Amino acid sequence: MKRERSSGILLHPTSLPGPYGIGDIGPAAERWIDWLAGTGCRYWQVLPLGPIGRGNSPYAGPSAFAGNPLLVSPERLLESRLLEEPDLADLPTFPGGRVDFDAAIAWKSTLLNRAFQRSQAAAPNGLFDEFAAFRTVHARWLDDYTLFAALSEANDGQPWPRWPEPLRFRRPEALAQAKADLAADIERHAFHQFLFFRQWLRLRRYANARGVEIIGDAPLYIALDSSAVWSHPHLFQLDKAQRPTVVGGVPKDMFSSTGQRWGHPIYNWKAHAAEGFGWWIERLQMLVEMVDVIRIDHFRAFANYWEIPAEAATALTGRWVLGPGKSFFDAVRDALGDIAIIAENLGEPHPLVADLLVATGLPGMKLLQAAFVKKPKNPQGLDTHTENTVVYTGTHDNDTTVGWYRSLSWRSRRRVRRMLGTSKRTIVQDLLEATWKSPAYLAIAPMQDLLGLGPEARMNEPGTLENNWEWRMSAAAAGTRLQAEVIELNRRFERCRPDVPKGS
Repeated sequence: MKRERSSGILLHPTSLPGPYGIGDIGPAAERWIDWLAGTGCRYWQVLPLGPIGRGNSPYAGPSAFAGNPLLVSPERLLESRLLEEPDLADLPTFPGGRVDFDAAIAWKSTLLNRAFQRSQAAAPNGLFDEFAAFRTVHARWLDDYTLFAALSEANDGQPWPRWPEPLRFRRPEALAQAKADLAADIERHAFHQFLFFRQWLRLRRYANARGVEIIGDAPLYIALDSSAVWSHPHLFQLDKAQRPTVVGGVPKDMFSSTGQRWGHPIYNWKAHAAEGFGWWIERLQMLVEMVDVIRIDHFRAFANYWEIPAEAATALTGRWVLGPGKSFFDAVRDALGDIAIIAENLGEPHPLVADLLVATGLPGMKLLQAAFVKKPKNPQGLDTHTENTVVYTGTHDNDTTVGWYRSLSWRSRRRVRRMLGTSKRTIVQDLLEATWKSPAYLAIAPMQDLLGLGPEARMNEPGTLENNWEWRMSAAAAGTRLQAEVIELNRRFERCRPDVPKGS
């Protein structure tokens, strides 16, 4: 990853504007990339691109490899002759400023199924061969995922630990029968994946051609109700009944006094090491094909992680356990070379985490909203930033800068203003300038902060399941005035892409 001073904007595709209920990876995404390229920013950061899971979270999906079909663009399906104009005639009236996931899923699923049916009746020129090639190239994960998805539907959406015993334990005769009985559904799910990757890779090429690179996100843990755990149970800490013995989370933190009990099964790291971390290497290889930089969420777990007994109601009774450490990253480097990785090392500092960051040479993260906490040797303090760092005003898990500032006590607000040398009237702009001024080689802000939006635009509140991941940007938000302000910010703090003309 280039260590030139640069900048980026965090905006998940679901937040893009458009009439189809949820942002997608079609023409609106290309217009966003055009706007972003005009700001002089080098990077577009997205959240995980896989199917969503519990609470509509992209961090709790049913696959570590699959894409999210909800992001498929209806306009691109029209272009490919997989849909026709009458197919869009029943377009519901969706809310403009947020995603109504239930409504969007219902309508988008109908469209995707129509596209699949049309492909079966009369596939456009060359599409059948392209689809067949996709299935062959991605068979190692796609076969398991599509069978899992079809079985999930056949079992009324019940999580796989509640399926009939022969399917739960993947008895060969039961799997063979399911593949025969559900062949059409399996092919439909495979086609949906084909559509997603076909459109996403086209969008990535579009971005790269305009000097924009994409930062993707690799969640550390995988949901229990996923094809990964179902098809590779030996790689997770499960009992003989294939129930988790321990689950992931973190002890009490800034988000919760009882910690966060995520509920994801924890890896059997000994089994992963015995296989040369092959499953992880395949996962990262897939991401390398999709994005230019990979942000690994919860990096600290590779040093040590919080292990919670599965029967515990909260995260308070957990314990710290050593992770795989540098051996994991050595195996990844041996297999994939020096791929570009950002280590999400936020949270309470620990010497093991700091040592692993140094040993791997990976850039860590700093969070401006945490820089003003009054405590000795604040690890997020403004004086702790180094060149090998990625600095954010906030992330998807934080309130917007406006919302964060409003939530502070008057004493804390005064401390922030004093440390920044500013007045409360310009707090968002001053936080952005402090972020861009940092010695960190890369500065990133969520689009909500650049728009100066309040808590109504927050993307996620950890520990809650309702009203998250819903924010959408208006079509008029990314205008020429804001573009000019961002390019001026980039030029002022020497973060502008060199290919952007000075007069633009």
